[in-house]
Amino acid sequence: MSAALALGDDALVLSHRLGEWAGHAPVLEEEVALANIALDLLGQARVLLSLVGDEDELAYLREERAFRNLQLVEQPNGDFAHTIARQLYFSVHQHLLYSELAAGQSPFTDLAAKAVKEVAYHRDHAEHWVLRLGDGTAESHERLQAGLDALWRFTGEMFQPVEGLDIDWQALRESWLAAITDVVERATLSVPEGRQSGAWTAGAGRQGLHTEPFGRMIAEMQHLHRSHPGASW
Repeated sequence: MSAALALGDDALVLSHRLGEWAGHAPVLEEEVALANIALDLLGQARVLLSLVGDEDELAYLREERAFRNLQLVEQPNGDFAHTIARQLYFSVHQHLLYSELAAGQSPFTDLAAKAVKEVAYHRDHAEHWVLRLGDGTAESHERLQAGLDALWRFTGEMFQPVEGLDIDWQALRESWLAAITDVVERATLSVPEGRQSGAWTAGAGRQGLHTEPFGRMIAEMQHLHRSHPGASW
């Protein structure tokens, strides 16, 4: 199932990226929050990948070109503001997408109905931090705006059709843009230029083409499993 692999890889890869914050978050409360979001996403990934095959083999034995995740979720964490910008873009998208899937009839309806509650928290967490950082100090404002600007070019890919998902992608894009614009402007920030013309550079992660940092991330994620093939724990 193309859709199960795409959505599962999104959740798996972002879960790993958020897990990289363990021991490095700016405050103890965020250690817990980011870890919980990562675990929610990992749970979603396990369900989705199990629809395709063996979840462990899919996570740990595939080569880079076999992953179908969005390029957005594989981007390095950067500083905390950069991570929050990535979370805002993706969590709003995932919340809107899962809300539609939960209301429909598809192989993903049950999963989406359960996951949408988790994703609503992910979205609320991101929006809270966008408001806090954007309308905070001059430095926090500048760092978050830099994160929003740097990641904007990866957002177009979220609205490319995915085989197996009966979604009005144009309507989803419009809803996402309206939601992003609302929270960004309330945070005294600016939505990156080019939004009105639709000049968003869409990546090709869905086709197995990934950015340079992804290869290093996959090597780290798969190292233990590949070092001890067939081991049980």
